[in-house]
Amino acid sequence: PKLEEYENFLYLVIKGISLNLEKEFCLQYEQISILLLANCVVTFKEKPDDTFDPIVNHLQNQHGRLRQLGSDYLAYVIVDTVVDEYFVVEDNLDDIIDPLEDNLLLNSSKEMLQTVQHIRRGLISMKRNISPLRELLATIQRIDTPLLQEKTMRYYGDVYDHVLRVSDSLESYRERISAMHDIYLSSISNKMNETMKILTIFATIFIPLTFIAGVYGMNFEYMPELKWRWGYPVLWIVFIAISIGLIIFFKRKKWL
Repeated sequence: PKLEEYENFLYLVIKGISLNLEKEFCLQYEQISILLLANCVVTFKEKPDDTFDPIVNHLQNQHGRLRQLGSDYLAYVIVDTVVDEYFVVEDNLDDIIDPLEDNLLLNSSKEMLQTVQHIRRGLISMKRNISPLRELLATIQRIDTPLLQEKTMRYYGDVYDHVLRVSDSLESYRERISAMHDIYLSSISNKMNETMKILTIFATIFIPLTFIAGVYGMNFEYMPELKWRWGYPVLWIVFIAISIGLIIFFKRKKWL
């Protein structure tokens, strides 16, 4: 976004941002150029769409405000219409982020992380394209030109406030996305800790069993228990008793 002042006209460039509803949070950008002259306004858009249809409909009314006020007011309405599209994008953001936030703890996956990262990049891109618009609108309110009437300046101040609201909302969304990213990493870490805990418990149970099996697996000739008739079933009883005892111990410690 930028503003250039010439002798007989003002040249404004702003970014139009819309959402492709066919894909999940797919932002579409286009450059909109506005030439503000004394008695007319010329706009250039990259692609045809229905963004300015409401303005055209209002212009059909011969007694409407757009007909009564000057070209500077029409330029304001065009800028305000583009800024209103930012709020539409933000409304759709709520519909995407809210269910994502609810499912993050219950069903975190790589696909969900990719979605979070995609939204995060989109918010950064929006912020980068919208932030310069604040300076542009602030410059309009300070500029000294006969093309802008004093009574119209307050309208541009209203658009400036809208842009501030959008910027603040984007910052809030970025904080939510960052928090969701941290929650995802914490969830993965917790799952890993639970897995490691289970594996550690199994390893702890088998350590004494492996030790006993290792002792009686040695090839010494004089081991009295080797020729004992009930040695094998007694050994199994010892194995089972140790395992059950360790499981009871872990439950009492609330490790299971």
